[in-house]
Amino acid sequence: MALIYLSLGSNINRERHIGAALDALANHFGALEISTVYESVAVGFEGDSFYNLVVGINSDLTVAEITKILKYIEDCNGRDRNAPKFGPRSLDIDILTVDNLAGEIDGIRLPRNEVLKNAFVLQPLAELAADMIHPLTNKSIGEHWQEFDKASQDLWPVVFEWQPLS
Repeated sequence: MALIYLSLGSNINRERHIGAALDALANHFGALEISTVYESVAVGFEGDSFYNLVVGINSDLTVAEITKILKYIEDCNGRDRNAPKFGPRSLDIDILTVDNLAGEIDGIRLPRNEVLKNAFVLQPLAELAADMIHPLTNKSIGEHWQEFDKASQDLWPVVFEWQPLS
């Protein structure tokens, strides 16, 4: 069983789409490890602020199988696949890490580059997996967060309550 960390983000009907994504992830993968939800300004374009968080799941599925499920969840939440790369998103779910795998696996680059580039990914990942060693840098995620230029990206925690469906 692999430990997989996912990044979730939304800047369109944020509460609804993040809540629906968590429901769907719990339905597909069982118990979730959930970081604090953070709000951040849009990066790479002018637009509404995003809600972002990291979710840990356990699965025996392949990266390709997980990707298919994540795309389905995004599509069920109105993801526009024809929208510009840097633009508003109803829901974006990305695989960040799968255990300590590195390289291209089933068409997905692991660990995802955004782990070390964006505060809205690195901070919530450090919250859940500070001791995890990044397989390409051999530093812990917590060390990367300590060294990150926090003034370069605005990010703040928000109150977000989610109750798993019974």
